Amino acid sequence: MAIQKEIWTAAIVEGLFASNSFLSKAFNADEYVNQGKTVHIPQAGAPSGVEKNRSKLPASVSQRADSDITFVLDEYTTNPVHIAHADTVELSYNKRESILRQDKLKLQDEVALSFLFNWSPAAAACVETTGAAVTAYTPAATGQRRAICKEDVLALMTKFDADDIPQEGRYLLLDAQMYSQLLKDLTTNENTAFLASADAQNGVLGKLFSFNIMMRSRALRYGADKAPKAWGAAGAATDLAGALAWHEQSVCRALGQVEAFENEGDPTYYGDIYSFLVRAGGRIMRSDLKGIAALVQGSVAAAPAQGNGEA
Repeated sequence: MAIQKEIWTAAIVEGLFASNSFLSKAFNADEYVNQGKTVHIPQAGAPSGVEKNRSKLPASVSQRADSDITFVLDEYTTNPVHIAHADTVELSYNKRESILRQDKLKLQDEVALSFLFNWSPAAAACVETTGAAVTAYTPAATGQRRAICKEDVLALMTKFDADDIPQEGRYLLLDAQMYSQLLKDLTTNENTAFLASADAQNGVLGKLFSFNIMMRSRALRYGADKAPKAWGAAGAATDLAGALAWHEQSVCRALGQVEAFENEGDPTYYGDIYSFLVRAGGRIMRSDLKGIAALVQGSVAAAPAQGNGEA
C-alpha cells in the first residue's frame, strides 16, 4: 500500500513548530510564500507629517513610498531511508512510524537552529552579560565568561522601552546553561513569582521584566567580534554563547512546501525507501533592529602575570 503522503507531511509540519514553540512567536509570513521559494513581506513607508494650527493652504501633498523585504526559503532534506521487506513483516513495531518520528525531530532541530541564526542581530544590537565568572561551555570555547543575571534582563527591558517596543509580545530565549544561571541569581521570592507566571502550554517558563522567558538546549552563538555564528560552523576558543530577545512583530518566519517521497517495493533494494523535504526561512523584520537584541556573554579579563619578586 502506498504511503499516506498527506498524513506524513501534515505530521511533520505540525511538529516543526510544536516542540520549538519559540518559532511560533513571530510574524507568520506563510501567506507571502511565492512558488514555494521566495517570501515577499510588504513594508509600509513613513507616515505623513502632522502640523499644529496649519496656516498655509493648500497643504502639500505627498505619497507614501512602500517597499518590501525578501528572503529565499532554505531547503531541508532528510537522507533517504531504506526499510527492508523483512522489517515490514517480522518486526513487532511499526518501523515507518519510528522513522517519521526520528526524522521529524531532526528536521525540527535543524530548522530551529537555522531560524535562530537568521534572527541573530549584528553587534550593534548586542548586550553583554555582567554576572559572575563561569566556565565557557560552547564547543571548543575556553576560559571564562560572564554569567547572565537579572540586571541583564532589566537592561534589555530598558532598551526595548526606550525604543517604544510594546510590553506585550516580548520574549527571551535562553540556552540551558543561561536559564540555570538566571534562576540561581533570583532570590527565593523572585524565583517563586517567576515560576508562578509560567505558561507551560505556550512554552513560557516564567515572566521577568516584561519578557516571557523560554528555553532550549542551544540558542545563539557569537564570535569574539560579536558576529552571529551558525552552529554548523567549527567552534573557536573565543566563541560566546548568546540569548535572543525579541518582540513577536520584529522577526518573521515562513514555512513553505513539505514533500514526502517514496519508492515502495524497490527491486534493487528489496524494500521501501522514504525521504522528506521541507522549505523554511525567516529574518529580522526591521533594518533599525528595534525590537530585537542578543544577550551575549561578556568576556572575563585574563589575570595579570605574576612577577618573580625580583627588583
